[in-house]
Amino acid sequence: MRLFAVSAFALATLATPAFAQDSTSTFTGPRAEVVGGWDHVGSEGDGTSGFSYGGALGYDAQVGRAVIGAEAEITGATTEENGVGAGRDLYLGGRIGFVAMPNTLVYAKGGLTNARFDVAGLGSGTTDGYRFGGGVEHDFGRFYGKVEYRYSRYEEVNLNRDQVMAGLGIRF
Repeated sequence: MRLFAVSAFALATLATPAFAQDSTSTFTGPRAEVVGGWDHVGSEGDGTSGFSYGGALGYDAQVGRAVIGAEAEITGATTEENGVGAGRDLYLGGRIGFVAMPNTLVYAKGGLTNARFDVAGLGSGTTDGYRFGGGVEHDFGRFYGKVEYRYSRYEEVNLNRDQVMAGLGIRF
């Protein structure tokens, strides 16, 4: 958790000079980011909330105002109830979007997810599922910030996961 906070602070500090830029952005190239936000895991209206944190790598290509990309992410979570906790979550997927304003991308995303759930006294297990969602990304030059909602479904264990995440990243 401390590593996430320090990374986010360092990234925000480095991005500060870029906030003044007024050039038209390009959303093309490899990117790396840290993410964190609200995490809710449950089934049929029940569940518990916590904090999710992690990082992602991706690549985007912009053609005109359209953007298409691929991404991979790993997160952890503090979400726990009655001895059952959400562990790490692996995600591999893609996104498609459009440049709504010169420096702002609106996108939808989807892909596959693999989550680990830890049960006190019994150990842990993994389950596969799917994820879809959407978000808004704003470019500050080489750095960017984003906010997104995502929904994950794990049919095998009848669990849903809702997340609202914020991210800070750098485009190479």
